Amino acid sequence: MQIVRPEDVGLSSERLARIERHLERRYLDQKKIAGALTLVARRGQLAHLAPVGMMDKERGKPMREDTIFRIYSMSKPITSVALMTLYEHGYFQLDDAVHKHIPAFRDLRVYEGGNHPVFATRPAERAMTIRDLLTHTSGLTYGFMERTNVDRAYRRLNIGDRNTTLAQMVETLCTLPLEFSPGTRWNYSVATDVIGHLVERISGRRLDAFLREEIFAPLGMNDTGFHVPADRLDRLATNYTRMPDKSLRIEDDAAASAYAAPPAYLSGGGGLVSTASDYLRFCQMLLNQGELEGRRILGRKTIELMTENHLPEGRDIAELNLGGQFSQVTYDGVGFGLGFSVTLDLARAQTVGSIGEYAWGGAASTAFWIDPAEELIVIFMTQFMPSGTFNFRGQLKSIVYPAIID
Repeated sequence: MQIVRPEDVGLSSERLARIERHLERRYLDQKKIAGALTLVARRGQLAHLAPVGMMDKERGKPMREDTIFRIYSMSKPITSVALMTLYEHGYFQLDDAVHKHIPAFRDLRVYEGGNHPVFATRPAERAMTIRDLLTHTSGLTYGFMERTNVDRAYRRLNIGDRNTTLAQMVETLCTLPLEFSPGTRWNYSVATDVIGHLVERISGRRLDAFLREEIFAPLGMNDTGFHVPADRLDRLATNYTRMPDKSLRIEDDAAASAYAAPPAYLSGGGGLVSTASDYLRFCQMLLNQGELEGRRILGRKTIELMTENHLPEGRDIAELNLGGQFSQVTYDGVGFGLGFSVTLDLARAQTVGSIGEYAWGGAASTAFWIDPAEELIVIFMTQFMPSGTFNFRGQLKSIVYPAIID
């Protein structure tokens, strides 16, 4: 990728250099992570691209600009955009009941007590809508929350197992109660995987084919998909997790990765791999209000709709959160749009930035944000689980924003 001088787009080279020094001093020297890559773009130009450390420390492979990463939940904005391309064809409205397209979602019930397979339930107050799926107010959950008897059932039934299909997952999911009535709470969940299945049901195409034909190919995202082809495996980073003694353990070895083969389960919520340059093209399309280099993915008004806060009564995540602590952003002062978090109040969020910036991240500590007011895109890539161990986004924001010099 061609990199311009940061000063040409109103950024300070000296201040941006603090990013690498910070990562090296606080994380690499202390062996907390193996490596990372940070990208900063402004006004449509790439101004900073800095790989540090190793993409595979066991084999001594340095981090590269074209390293391929498991982006996990950074798949969610992509899948949400895919669904909204179908919205623009008039296939659905946001308040349509999900069961119009997936009949098994009719007559859902809400958890009252008990344990799988015997639950006490009550009827949901209303049907689950497509908006509920996009905003994580659906009543669904994730098995890894380990908070309730409902998410325990998700684990017991292997919801989201890589060897099942989306259709099989949805069929099983519909046998379980919701955590709450749709629209009443916020809870991070498999909702975006259901969105992926909606894309398949509405379009008549497999999710991988739809994403490739409607988003990846038009945007030139050539390294993004649900697996890594054999001729690119040497660019896949190894994924690490932290042990109780604070040492790094391999979570997924690049040399023997599950991502080397196409999965049966096409997880729109967390199954994609990508590169920093590919994800920049996706983000730049969003910042350009739906278009990149003459290829339009969404209309301007659709992007505006997606990046508004859609939580009930304009509230933030903290006010509606079911109680889980796992997410990709802080809860206070942050709302949720149609596939992204949306900053509402900088003081409540306790972060530097702009009202209206939208963002998300992934389970391996990857993160991005888009700030329309500053025409700014920041993408951070690493492979360290679980996310939330280190507040990379907050630390990067405290360095990047002071680098704006005009």
